[in-house]
Amino acid sequence: MRDSRHAPRAGGFFSPGFGCRLGAMNAALHPATAALLADALLALHVGVVVFVVGLLPLVLVGGARGWRWVRHRGLRLTHLGLMGFIAAQAWLGRLCPLTVWEQHLRRLAGQDAYGESFIEHGLSRLLYWDLPWWAFVAAYTGFAGLVVWAWWRVRPR
Repeated sequence: MRDSRHAPRAGGFFSPGFGCRLGAMNAALHPATAALLADALLALHVGVVVFVVGLLPLVLVGGARGWRWVRHRGLRLTHLGLMGFIAAQAWLGRLCPLTVWEQHLRRLAGQDAYGESFIEHGLSRLLYWDLPWWAFVAAYTGFAGLVVWAWWRVRPR
C-alpha cells in the first residue's frame, strides 16, 4: 500500500465536494445503481486510457504510412488536451476526476476494497498500479512529452 503522505489528493472542481453538489443524489441513489454507475465510470476510464495510450503509436505509424485520419486536428487536440490535463493533475498531486467519482459511487454502493464486481475486478487491474506517486508524475510527464513530440513529427491538418 502506498504511503498516504505521498498519495495524491482528491479535490478541485471535479471532486464530489466542490463544483458539483451530490448531497441530493446521495440520498436518492440506490446502492445497486451506484455500483453500476461506478462500473460504468471505470469502463469509461479504461477507454480514456486506451485512447490516450493507443493513439500515440497509431499517430506515429499512421504518419509514416500516410494515413490521413491521424492528422485530424480535432482528434489530435483532444489527445493533446487529455494528456496535458492528466500530466497537470499528477503534478498538482490530484487524483483523476474519474477516479474520485468512481470511488465516491463505490462508497455510496457500500463497497469496500474487497467488494468487487466482475467489471471492477477485471478493469481496475489494468488501471490502478501500486507504485510511488513520483513514478506516475514521471510517466505522465514523459508520455505528455511524447505526445507533444508526435504533434510536431506528424503535424495535424
